[in-house]
Amino acid sequence: LKTGFLKWKPDYDSAATEYGKAAVAFKNAKQFDQAREACLREAEAHENNKATIPDSSVPLTMALQEMQRLPEAVQLIEKASMMYLENGTPDTAAIALERAGKLIENVSPEKAVQLYQQAASVFENEERLRQALEMLGKASRLLVRGRRLDEAALSLQKEKSIYKEIENYPTCYKKTIAQVLVHLHRNDYVAAERCVRESYSIPGFNGSEDCAALEQLLEGYDQQDQDQVSEVCNLPLFKYMDNDYAKLGLTLVVPGGGIKKKSPNAAQDKGRGPAAVGSHADEEEDEYSGGLC
Repeated sequence: LKTGFLKWKPDYDSAATEYGKAAVAFKNAKQFDQAREACLREAEAHENNKATIPDSSVPLTMALQEMQRLPEAVQLIEKASMMYLENGTPDTAAIALERAGKLIENVSPEKAVQLYQQAASVFENEERLRQALEMLGKASRLLVRGRRLDEAALSLQKEKSIYKEIENYPTCYKKTIAQVLVHLHRNDYVAAERCVRESYSIPGFNGSEDCAALEQLLEGYDQQDQDQVSEVCNLPLFKYMDNDYAKLGLTLVVPGGGIKKKSPNAAQDKGRGPAAVGSHADEEEDEYSGGLC
């Protein structure tokens, strides 16, 4: 990096190479502060050289991880992803964001959701929809796990729209089930019903076992029939979903305590007791004893 009478310009390329070697040596020696500093100087040298930045975030991330400084590691990876975008390598930028999401997921799920959504946007802009769906799926599951159900509903809707666009209809059915469970946990029966109604436009949904199960689920929920709701949610169709959605089904409780509604005749018989079950003439005599209603 030094300049002199015969060397007017720093050799940033060679300096970056040497800093990279130093970073590896420091990391192997478990001198993580020095490894971090060397990685940062390597990145700075490449930036000054106006060259495409290499993936020096890997040793830097490992060093910061060992130092239990994950937020700083994520911040630097985000910065690297921006540089990748500026240098015209969006795929590498998205992969870097995904790596940061995995790194911080157990420490800060909120930040991980943001990183996965950013990665999904990059992939979607590049028309790599399957990779975008993978990132959106991770974000949706984290949102459900964190009980951020309003955001989860929106994320699932975006997933379903893309699956419909690529004509992966069976997965659309599964996303509809997840949506309905999220809406019911939000105590929004109207949104859940609308979700199923809108899905009738998806080819093959009407008449599928997914559709039949959802109709039974909504009927049981509307009638406050906890037995029917539990029976539907214990179907293999629900139990073998991703764990976060399966848990929504197993913990779904209908409003009003989930007491199954009794028929008026059964309630009347119970009120009269066994002695009241007499002749047909007695039943006719007491037909209006409880009032017209």
